[in-house]
Amino acid sequence: MCGIAGEIRFDGQAPDLAALDRAADTMNRRGPDASGLHAQGRIALAHRRLKIIDLSDAAQQPMVDSELGLSVVFNGCIYNHKELRAELEAKGYRFFSTGDTEVIAKAYHAWGEDFVHRMNGMFAFAIAERDSGRVLIGRDRLGIKPLYYAETAGAFRFASTLQALTAFGDVDTSLDPDALNFYFSFHAVVPAPWTMVRGVRKLPPATLMRIEPDGRRTTRQFWDVSFGPRDDERGYSAADWKALVADTLRTAVKRRLVADVPVGVLLSGGLDSSLIVGLLAEAGQTGLSTFSIGFESVGEEQGDEFQYSDIIARHFATDHHQIRIDTGRALPALEEAIAAMSEPMTSHDCVGFFLLSQEVSRHVKVVQSGQGADEIFAGYHWYPPMLETNDALETYAKSFFDRGRQEMGELLQDRWLNGDRPRDFVAEHFARPGADRPIDKALRVDTQIMLVDDPVKRVDNMTMAWGLEARTPFLDYEVVEAAARVPAELKTAEEGKGILKQVGRDVIPHEVIDRPKGYFPVPALKYLRGPYLERVRDAVTSKRFEEMGIVRRGYVDQLLADPEAHITPLRGSKLYQIGLLAMWLEAHGAG
Repeated sequence: MCGIAGEIRFDGQAPDLAALDRAADTMNRRGPDASGLHAQGRIALAHRRLKIIDLSDAAQQPMVDSELGLSVVFNGCIYNHKELRAELEAKGYRFFSTGDTEVIAKAYHAWGEDFVHRMNGMFAFAIAERDSGRVLIGRDRLGIKPLYYAETAGAFRFASTLQALTAFGDVDTSLDPDALNFYFSFHAVVPAPWTMVRGVRKLPPATLMRIEPDGRRTTRQFWDVSFGPRDDERGYSAADWKALVADTLRTAVKRRLVADVPVGVLLSGGLDSSLIVGLLAEAGQTGLSTFSIGFESVGEEQGDEFQYSDIIARHFATDHHQIRIDTGRALPALEEAIAAMSEPMTSHDCVGFFLLSQEVSRHVKVVQSGQGADEIFAGYHWYPPMLETNDALETYAKSFFDRGRQEMGELLQDRWLNGDRPRDFVAEHFARPGADRPIDKALRVDTQIMLVDDPVKRVDNMTMAWGLEARTPFLDYEVVEAAARVPAELKTAEEGKGILKQVGRDVIPHEVIDRPKGYFPVPALKYLRGPYLERVRDAVTSKRFEEMGIVRRGYVDQLLADPEAHITPLRGSKLYQIGLLAMWLEAHGAG
């Protein structure tokens, strides 16, 4: 896991190496183990390295393969790199390292852009061709690894974080109206290519972008997911589907053990992370390091789920670590977590993941985590209504959108309103072929859009803030494809994730399965009280934020008068959502 950056010039000037080095320095925490910079002509690449596979200097980046005329920077992990290496060696390629970065270079040389179809993993990369002057950048199928880019006069730049690009100093950091409307209505999800600032875009998942020497760019999506069984699966029974899911998930969990350092697990105590622990134990892993976090309760809102994580830790004899966080520690960490956000993220568990990652990074450098299971196996409450509805868009919006068009008009000042762009975006996604049933449309938009720019981005940013690599077996693309083929009724059964619960019954204690659905709780950010409320009040009433003219003061005053009365359909604080934006803009000098 690393940080990458680069600059490509089209105006005859040489890349600004000092600015590129400055941009790379903003990503030190993503890659604290080593750094590198390579320039050739009008192309310069930079890298910050977290050593996970091939810990030697032979795997240093930027990696230059003089024989092939290629230079590569790469962030992520290719889980099947050994199998690809064997294929390439059979074709006559010679390797000077044992890492996965070199496999990317040789695979591209051997198979062209189609090499991405052969890779199983998470990745964001840039490959520069010495002789042609072309550059190819790409992002993995589920967008697990981020890739931002910016265009300025005569140059194209890319990086793993938005802040690395703004560090160049000549990027437009004013607010993007479309992104603002997505943020306040589409549950804080700002989909690619938008970001909160006008001058920075992000490459969509499963996308390749080729940049020609004259600056022309072409993009193509190299992967998609289709819902419904294949022809050979149309006669499948529930048992057949269960076996498919179990086998695919077992393979995904084993793949993510590929590392030259120990691999732990973030154990929340829920079904998803508990199943990962169980499957690792089934695969023969012993003495596994597991980690759970808990916060102070607020009123009736419990702040931890230790009772369930303890059941799993005892059952599988893991080396378990309970991490307890009090309010005095969590509030300062909130400021640090906001500083680590490439984009504003309102989910309560950001600060939880930030603090958890801090503790975990003292023990291991790689962890497996359960993100993605709810989106691909229908674990959320808004999926069952999608089984029967005749109006997919309205039913989905009623459950998922934080605000309708009328309330958006009450919240935002006129110059920021843009009709109903987020709702139109979802309607366009729903209209695409490959998902005929309303519930499949909802599952697909959540998998390809919401998942990418909420939980996946959150996990990447918070873990990388401490040089910790998070691997997500539920987002193995073969698991995602298999889940999409499973009939929706098997997924929504048992109040959600029914088929996954059936798989779990063969692997983990039933107490963890037959329990009320939980979440990663940080109660103090849902029910704003005490120092948290005061920090948010200061942010939303600050002179800087008010002068930006984003939100209507009357709306803010209404929320401040009774913060706990204004909760979104997905149980988030409307006041915290505004406060988080104000704090993010302040922390990053944007707006």
